[in-house]
This record gives sequence, C-alpha cells and structure tokens, in this order.
Amino acid sequence: MKRIPWWTAALAAGALLALVGLRAQAQPRDAVKEIERYREALAEGNPAELWEARGEGLWKAKRGPRQVSLEGCDLGKGPGVVKGAYATLPRYFADVDRVMDLETRLVHCMVTGQGFTTAEATRQAFGDGAKRSDIEALVAYVTAESKGVVMDVAMNHPREREAYALGERIFFFRGGSHDFSCASCHGESGKRIRLQDLPNLTDAKDAQRAYTSWPAYRVSQGELRTMQWRLFDCFRQQRFPALEFGSEASIALTLFLARNANGGTFNAPAIKR
Repeated sequence: MKRIPWWTAALAAGALLALVGLRAQAQPRDAVKEIERYREALAEGNPAELWEARGEGLWKAKRGPRQVSLEGCDLGKGPGVVKGAYATLPRYFADVDRVMDLETRLVHCMVTGQGFTTAEATRQAFGDGAKRSDIEALVAYVTAESKGVVMDVAMNHPREREAYALGERIFFFRGGSHDFSCASCHGESGKRIRLQDLPNLTDAKDAQRAYTSWPAYRVSQGELRTMQWRLFDCFRQQRFPALEFGSEASIALTLFLARNANGGTFNAPAIKR
C-alpha cells in the first residue's frame, strides 16, 4: 500500500477537523464518528514515524561524556532488549530498588550509562515546536517495538503493589480550584468534552483502548506526546500543581492505568487530533 506523506496527512487532518466542527453543532454523534474516520485515514501517514526513526538513532548513537550507546540499557527484558518491553512497564527494577516507567528508566540509563546528569537528561522532557525532545523520540522508538504485544503489567513485587495503590488514590483524589480528580472525567462511562468521548479508565475495555494508544502524535500540536506528557497536561486541566516529570506520583498513576489496561493489545505511537 502506498504510504501517505505525513505533511499531506496533517493538512488533511486540519481540513477534516474543520468540517467536523461545522457538523458537530447539529450532529454531535456523527462528529465523533468523523473523528474516528480521520484517524483511520491518517494511520498510514502517521508523522510519529519520524520520531521513531530519530529515537532509534539516539538509542544506537554513542553519546554523553562516556560516549556509549543505550544498547546496554535494561528495560526489564535484559540489556538492549526493546521488543515487547513497554508492554510490561512500569515495573520494579532491583538495581535501583524502585518502580520505574519507561521515561524514568531511560533517564536512569542516560545518567548511569552515558554519563549525563539528571538535569541534562531531562532538560527538554517535552518538545515545544521549536526544539524537539530526545526523551519523546526515544519513547517513540521503544514503544513502537511493542506494537501488537499484549499488555502484561505485573504486580508481583510489594513495591509494584504499593505504587498501584498510590496511583489509584491519586486517580480518585479531588482537589484544586475546580475540585476535580482524574475520575471526574475518566471514572464513568458515557462522558464527553465537546466532541471528545472520554474513556472510563476504571473499565477494562475502555482502559485497554485508551492506554494502548499512547504515546501519540498530536496533529493540533505537531508533536509526539508521551504518557508523562498526557498526565502532566491532565493535571494542568484539573488546575492541580504541575506534575513533576518522573516523579513517584507520575509513575504510580501510570502503573495504575497500565495495569488496568492488561490484556489489551498495544498499538502506538498512534495519531490524535
């Protein structure tokens, strides 16, 4: 099948979203279907492939003060093994005696293996249009290697069970100026914001469908976004204090969501509006 150039896909997405917006006032449910149609139409030309390619280059490149690659990084399946690794994360790592998600494990490998400082490794955690993020590119590469793999996040270690319980508490915690929680939007079925259906992340099927579609290329932003970014932006919309990149809270919440998605087939990086 002939691949659609990503720039053509992006232009088409913008045009289709505009059309969806016009129709939405009178036909809200039809508009939701149109969004799904545009996602399917653009899947063959997902610009996330550019992030995946750059991430693979970063994974294999000799970088940092020690001039070594990340090919010795253990993501849970052995040094250098990326196939299927993301489908088991977050998880407990004995070498650091803590639970890590993909982003924090990558930072750990950049620091301990390549010799970067933590500040250097996390300086550009999220791309801003002007400057691309190495972390987001690495995440794109690693997650793409789990496409088609069934989610299998374990809770065998006490630290994993503790993190899940903490993530669950955070998910249902209400606060901020609007008295919101994650569950305010994602704790019941049938909710939506404007044209966007909101998945119920306490329901297995919804959790599987939603979690397995991140990271994703956001057409409206022209950036690939990771799960850490997704949670950061959710906190912003809840009017919570900013969620610190790689914090215990971010990892615990990710584990809660990932575990709820167990049994789903991973299919990302995806493409979203």
